[in-house]
Amino acid sequence: MRKNWLLLFLATILLTVQYNANAQSQKDKYRNKANDPVAKLPYYKKLRWADGLFRAGSFFNAIDYYQQLKQEQERNAYLTFQLAECYYMTRDYVPAAHYYNEVYTYAPKLYPEALFREALMLKQQGEYQAAINTFNKFIADNPKTYKKLKKRCLREIEGCNMAMNSMKDPQPVNVVNCGPNVNSAYTELSPYPLGDTALLFSTMRQNSEVEVDKRKRDEYMARFMVSQKQTHVNEVDSFEWPLTFMDGNFNKGNAHTGNGSYSPGGDRFYFTRCSEGDSMKVMCYIYVSKFEGSKWSEPEILTGGINDDGSNTQPFVAKVGKKEVLFFSSNRQLQSRGGYDIWYSVIDPRNGTYRRPQNAGKQINTEGNEVTPYYDSRVGKLYFASDGWVSMGGYDIYSADGGPSRYTNLHNMGYPINTCADELYYIKDPVGRDNAYLVSNRIGAIALKNPTCCDDIWRIQTEPKLMVVGKIINRKSDQPVDNTVVKMVDQKGELITYNSADGNFAFNMSRGHSYVITGDKGGYSSTRASVSTMDIKRTDPDDTVHITIYMDSIVHDFSVSNVYYDYNKADLRPESTPSLDSLINFMKDNPSLTVEIYAYTDAHGNDKYNDELSQKRAQSVLDYLEKASVDKGRMIAKGFGKRFAVAPNTTKDGRDNPQGRQMNRRTEFRVVTDIPSRRILFNSAKPGTMDQQERNLMINQSANDEDDPDKANNKEEDLSKPGNRVNKE
Repeated sequence: MRKNWLLLFLATILLTVQYNANAQSQKDKYRNKANDPVAKLPYYKKLRWADGLFRAGSFFNAIDYYQQLKQEQERNAYLTFQLAECYYMTRDYVPAAHYYNEVYTYAPKLYPEALFREALMLKQQGEYQAAINTFNKFIADNPKTYKKLKKRCLREIEGCNMAMNSMKDPQPVNVVNCGPNVNSAYTELSPYPLGDTALLFSTMRQNSEVEVDKRKRDEYMARFMVSQKQTHVNEVDSFEWPLTFMDGNFNKGNAHTGNGSYSPGGDRFYFTRCSEGDSMKVMCYIYVSKFEGSKWSEPEILTGGINDDGSNTQPFVAKVGKKEVLFFSSNRQLQSRGGYDIWYSVIDPRNGTYRRPQNAGKQINTEGNEVTPYYDSRVGKLYFASDGWVSMGGYDIYSADGGPSRYTNLHNMGYPINTCADELYYIKDPVGRDNAYLVSNRIGAIALKNPTCCDDIWRIQTEPKLMVVGKIINRKSDQPVDNTVVKMVDQKGELITYNSADGNFAFNMSRGHSYVITGDKGGYSSTRASVSTMDIKRTDPDDTVHITIYMDSIVHDFSVSNVYYDYNKADLRPESTPSLDSLINFMKDNPSLTVEIYAYTDAHGNDKYNDELSQKRAQSVLDYLEKASVDKGRMIAKGFGKRFAVAPNTTKDGRDNPQGRQMNRRTEFRVVTDIPSRRILFNSAKPGTMDQQERNLMINQSANDEDDPDKANNKEEDLSKPGNRVNKE
């Protein structure tokens, strides 16, 4: 399975080296296909060569030859499956999904699990709905087999749904790449902040393919490097060119080195060395160096059962209560829950020895893999990466309270800390705000072969926690208005709602936004409150804004007649005054409402002339209302010319229809509440009072629901046409 490589101490550093293992030197000699003797081999010899590269872990090279073979036998299911596996192993999710789909089409009975793997690859692309459909298809296509795998499908579907929900409500953080001075085309990992001024990490510092040669291992081995933060630039978290970490004799030429961690007192340094054996087999062991006198001692391999079995990696030492505890990840078999687990060993303060390692327990470990532990003593939380819990992609970052053996409140860290890709090595700054580092192969990483092949170090910049809290108050009674929908809309039109049962509400806000907040309840109009976070900086402190939304009960027997005009005139007729005065009184009684004024003409004249005339008619009404002290900002005047006629301008035999033309020379009114969603309370073009129109709307909606609930719930009106605007709850 693909995950085995990711569980090695250096994650994909070792994988990337293995991609180019064996036959890499031969590959370099024959970069031109015309000069490559392997390309000229007969089919079965070339197949053996490609399979040999695959078994050796040289997946990039194997892809080249499988593609050549597939040109000869395009529908060969074995070649298609091997290609899918190669792309799977190199974390190239898009072609992997394509070839798994193709092989399942060719030979579903021979490769039934290809459908499951296609779904995984769709999930890791972020194509969550497509992944859900494919997981469900796998379950449906295998009703009596693959019980365990179908159970995992349900977990993966749960992860897809969680991801889509999390992306709608992201965590208040920014995740930015640490840049080319830290990251290279190969994988970087195990970030360890040295205060707030520098970053220790492990890297190969290679930006081109590495030729694996046992005689030149020191050229491609991962080693510790340190990068200082730049102080002479405006950009936050910008790093200088890295230098080799020279504090101790930690780096070793013939071994991969990484996962550095200081003891709480700073007098011990723990890290991992991984050595390559035959067939690129890698074994990792935890070492410790002590600061004695004025220098670091020669690193020693940990004893006491820490390194006895399996591959042991990713040490992190922290205070848990009064105890000093070593956390690490190991794939040892005894007492394991499966794959790599998080283990811990309490350090004896009397003699510095390590007690027998204990499994961190089922609250943390699963049948999958748990790696990269980090413990924050300040808040009593363990952070780790896992592919065994419900995740948004492959590996996600989780937190849990407690330790070292019992934990509660397991929590997925959510988007954008977690994505559809793999996330590892979460670690927070030792001081200050909860800024942190993360390792991920998400889109945007500096890549060697494909956009998601390799891991980079990313900076998590916490945003100030901005909230708006408030109350919904009845203006007349000064009492809370219960069962109200509170709506918050930003400058882009993004709407968030809060169902307030008791008149109280709260919203999270983000920097760089302007918000309008209103209340919505049948029979009430609402004032609006504006809150801006445009000028808030990332370094500003947390802030909470308190507001009050006032609501007024609406007079439900209100109605207003349309206003009509003489031919070719925009002046108001004397008989229009009572109707307009009624509207003025209503607007004054309900200061949170707005009115939309739509004016029209008959069909005489050209379009341009009629548009201008109708606009003058609408403006004449607006001017009348404004003179009566109705705020101009609460009114919208628009002319529609001869469009949207309510009566025929001519008879059926083509003669002029004076009555119809008079009816079309009109102005209609829409009384609107709740500015963000523009809910129509009253439409003068429809019969009845405001209360009657609301009842008719409810009756019509009920009838639609009975006929076709889905259509009724999903129906959208074309509000660009005034004649289509109706009361809308």
